[in-house]
Amino acid sequence: MKKRIIVLDTCAFIAGFDPFSVKEEQYSVPMVKNELFSNSLAWVRFTTAVDSGKLKVKTPSASFLDRIKEASKTVGDVLFLSDVDMQVLALAFELKSTGYDSLIVTDDYSIQNVANQIGVKFAPLMTFGIRFRLHWILYCPACYRKYPSDYKLKSCEVCGTQLKRKPLRKRKVGAGERI
Repeated sequence: MKKRIIVLDTCAFIAGFDPFSVKEEQYSVPMVKNELFSNSLAWVRFTTAVDSGKLKVKTPSASFLDRIKEASKTVGDVLFLSDVDMQVLALAFELKSTGYDSLIVTDDYSIQNVANQIGVKFAPLMTFGIRFRLHWILYCPACYRKYPSDYKLKSCEVCGTQLKRKPLRKRKVGAGERI
């Protein structure tokens, strides 16, 4: 049986996750600290866990970051993931590839969607989590022209209307993990 490790997203700390409440090894990325308000309870939780050695901070390798970018393009979440989100996913995927059973703690639906795409487990804290893996497409609500999910412009090149996204297809996912 693989050893389970937990990878923590920013929203895990904001939602009140206490790294000292579980015995599994825990990781996060350096950029998570930058998303937390200085001296907030979430920031204190993060820094205390790092200072005590309970939480390891690691930057994922560039090759895994590239693989996450491709996976997020595949499902159409590339424009909805921040650099921090991409790093959290890349770290979990990298740790999984080294033999661990990675579990991302996050309420972010785009992270969950991409995690499901790459075969990494996730556990929501304050939401129910995703029930379907969605493949998104951008479209113009005025002229109905469709664009790829990684289309860089925010408006339709034909009529200028702001683009929206909708699911192209969905695939059922299992229930979220428990921590």
